[in-house]
Amino acid sequence: MEILGLLPGASNYTFAVTVADPELKVVAVYKPQAGETPLWDFADGTLWRREIAAYELSEALGWSLVPPTVERDGPEGIGSMQLYIEHDPEQHYFTLMPEHAATFMRVALLDHVMNNADRKAGHCLLETSSKRVWVVDHGVCFHADPKLRTVIWDFAGEPIPVELLIELERADLGVLRPWLTAYELDIAMKRRTELLAARAFPDPPEDRRAYPWPPV
Repeated sequence: MEILGLLPGASNYTFAVTVADPELKVVAVYKPQAGETPLWDFADGTLWRREIAAYELSEALGWSLVPPTVERDGPEGIGSMQLYIEHDPEQHYFTLMPEHAATFMRVALLDHVMNNADRKAGHCLLETSSKRVWVVDHGVCFHADPKLRTVIWDFAGEPIPVELLIELERADLGVLRPWLTAYELDIAMKRRTELLAARAFPDPPEDRRAYPWPPV
């Protein structure tokens, strides 16, 4: 792993790196535990683990929305490393809807299960080569208290398509066990159960802020 530099605009130390073996060289995003800014509501030193948990949840659901993300001990210590997605920075949720509505339905459900406290429009990337949507920046997810803040409320109150309910139900959330506390995992499973019972996309909460700031 070779550090290329810090990514601008990140609230924590976030590095662009190259990762190589004799046959392949790729760019990745490296978020070391040592570079995390302490937050009042998330346990210190856990944000990198939540990044990996988000990827594992996306894969367990069969949706592949989060770029491959793994644990690595890099030049700045243990942390998460995620494949960098080449994308157009001018494209984001507000420009990509409604053309990619089917994908964003899955993102909305993913965010609800993992209780994403900061789904900004700019966290939704359109890959340059494949024109597929990826979602990134999941350090503030999986809190046990209700914290969902997202720009994706377009589907609120609508029925969840049957195929998505099936995928939600059959997903093995046990893959999250290495990355979360037992209580956080229990609450994530409860949120999944509530979605299955309601069979509808949730409405924005009325007792707290439902949107991140800034929205992009």
